Amino acid sequence: MTMRIIDLSVPMEPTPGAQAVELVHHTHEEGSAGMKNVFGCTDEDLPQGLGWATDTLTLGTHAGTHVDAPWHYAPTSEGKKARTIDEMPLEWFYGDGVVLDMRHKPMGSAVTIDDFKEVLKRINYTLKPGDIVLVQTGADQYWGKPEYFDAGCGMTRESTLWLIEQGVHVMGTDAWGWDRPFWAIREEFQENKDGRIIWGAHYAGIEKEYCHIEKLANLDKLPKPFGFKVACFPIKITGGSAGWARVVAIIE
Repeated sequence: MTMRIIDLSVPMEPTPGAQAVELVHHTHEEGSAGMKNVFGCTDEDLPQGLGWATDTLTLGTHAGTHVDAPWHYAPTSEGKKARTIDEMPLEWFYGDGVVLDMRHKPMGSAVTIDDFKEVLKRINYTLKPGDIVLVQTGADQYWGKPEYFDAGCGMTRESTLWLIEQGVHVMGTDAWGWDRPFWAIREEFQENKDGRIIWGAHYAGIEKEYCHIEKLANLDKLPKPFGFKVACFPIKITGGSAGWARVVAIIE
């Protein structure tokens, strides 16, 4: 049996339109000084007189491709303390994947329950408990550009709760965030002053526990919208509201 792995993650790098990342690379020349201090050796004792290369990375837990924990949404979920990323069951983060293509939706628009049902009918797929749903908005084409922050469509409270009701614990998007872009939420709120629309998809986690992945990429490289596994294990950050993840699709 052969296996193909497709990277669904963006790189951890400084880029416009995303959470700030400061990345410093320390060279082999710099590393030799540290090694000479640790081991009491000289340049002549090291291959080519060089030491180890290291890196220093300063970033928030929501930079790059990451998994949001229920704690990110609110202090409580389903009437009890919301779990942090290190408390989530690992079984959630490996399962059958399905891509729901929403690239036809206008930028800033809301993905509805009917949108999900229509796409599922078109690809002839029925969601089942444990599926990992990946929403394709096309926003990842703007990665590295200032437009990335404002790109793509987004989910609502209702459409998020509907996925959870189908048994989906983990869902994700190739956009900056799971909700609609902030500019779209702000415009609608300024028009009708209905606070329920503010961060509604995230706040759905107060009612039903779930995790979502933000800043996915390369969903267009999957040969089919289902028939593959997704691995999206988050880094174990004690008390963290999120954890970085190298999300991959595995096709056998």
